[in-house]
Amino acid sequence: MRLKRLFCTFILMGVGYLYGQNKQILYDFYEIPQSLMLNPGVKTSEKWHAGIPVLSGLSLQAGTSGVTVNDLFANDGIDFTTKVRERVLDAMTRRDDFSSTVQIELLNIGFRGRNRPDDYYSFGMYLENDVVVYWPKDLALLAFEGNGGNNIGRSFDLGDLSLRGEMASVFHFGINRKLSNVLTVGARAKLYSGVYQFQSIQNTGSFITTQGQNNIYVSSIVADMQLQTAGIEPVFDILDENESGEGKELTRLFSKRAFLGGNLGLGMDLGFSYNPDPQLTITGSMLDIGFMNNSKDVKNYTLRGNASTEGVTVFLPEDINNVDNDLWQELVDDIEESLPYEENESTYISLRPVKVYGSIRYDFGEGGESSFENCGCAVNKQGRRTEGFYRNSVGGQLFMIKRPREIQYALTGFYQRRFGRVLSLKGTYTIDKYSWTNVGLGLNLQAGSVNFYIMGDNLMSYRNIADSHYASLQFGINIISWNDN
Repeated sequence: MRLKRLFCTFILMGVGYLYGQNKQILYDFYEIPQSLMLNPGVKTSEKWHAGIPVLSGLSLQAGTSGVTVNDLFANDGIDFTTKVRERVLDAMTRRDDFSSTVQIELLNIGFRGRNRPDDYYSFGMYLENDVVVYWPKDLALLAFEGNGGNNIGRSFDLGDLSLRGEMASVFHFGINRKLSNVLTVGARAKLYSGVYQFQSIQNTGSFITTQGQNNIYVSSIVADMQLQTAGIEPVFDILDENESGEGKELTRLFSKRAFLGGNLGLGMDLGFSYNPDPQLTITGSMLDIGFMNNSKDVKNYTLRGNASTEGVTVFLPEDINNVDNDLWQELVDDIEESLPYEENESTYISLRPVKVYGSIRYDFGEGGESSFENCGCAVNKQGRRTEGFYRNSVGGQLFMIKRPREIQYALTGFYQRRFGRVLSLKGTYTIDKYSWTNVGLGLNLQAGSVNFYIMGDNLMSYRNIADSHYASLQFGINIISWNDN
């Protein structure tokens, strides 16, 4: 049962999570209220907004820096084993990963201060799932080829195992303040309620097989490895019961944890927008500076120590009558004593994946006064005139995220076209570890007080999504007001 649960835990970690976190189309798309979630210091134009629950922000993204589904399962006449060898084992490295974020916004509301019209307050709740699994190259080679043949004398790095993931609900409250005509800043406080969390990072160790003295070969292992989990064990307890009502039990368990019944944590977002010139905007933000305290339903698995074995040594013919199961059991006992596998319930702290955005934007094609003239915001305090409205914007964006093994980067160039306040389009071209040909398009439509947006990434890959290294879809519906109506 213990091994079954451990196996299922790894399956839970690795299957179905092929997503990325960068939302480069939405970033600094200030006509959309959800842009506040990427930069609490973004320019705000509305008097108030209210997202349609569950439908105000849904983000689904998919990406892999290594093999694609088409690489393995395309009907191209190549043997599957050959594909695995050439396109996975030989091509992928320990830096390749499968990473994910799926986000569902349950509540998002914002309003401008009655007595402080330069302040915009926002609050809400969203559910987020984030996972990263690095390709364990040496362990995959060991499983595929074994430790014999050409691998005699090769040291397999156990540190190639690196993965991390969690699901949590996030309760947040933010303040966006216009300090002057050139600077807007913002901050957002976050309270995390964990549904589950797991991580196996900073593993070290090696496995090697060499020529032996008392037997043909000797295998040696040195390991310092740990898998930490929180909230996963009760899920398997429910599944083990194998009852017809297990679906309701899981729903009840997940709902309880999502609404402050899970492991708790704290975090914050910071951001700014700076206009050194009316047509030039510089922005930056840092998101999810926080942690989770994992103390409930914790189950950790450790493997620490070192061992060497030449197998069962038998001297013939004198030991011919002593070859029995006791010899094998003695071998197993010796290995377990030198390399103990243990479980514990020790509390641990997990850090949130910190994200950083930055951008520079140049606006041109002046179209007169802003169409958001009644919002009570973006007001020149000296002349009481609204800021100029520009039809076009071009610029560049930088995205970074802290992952267990590295800091991942993405660089984006964009062009945005506004058609009054009714319609706005934004096109992007992004370069990152997943794709060098990522063309995206976002549309924001304002029909009266109803706001609808939809965004798609890596559009050229949609002709064959199975062969894509990256794809995404974001959409949402809000109610927005700029005046007293």
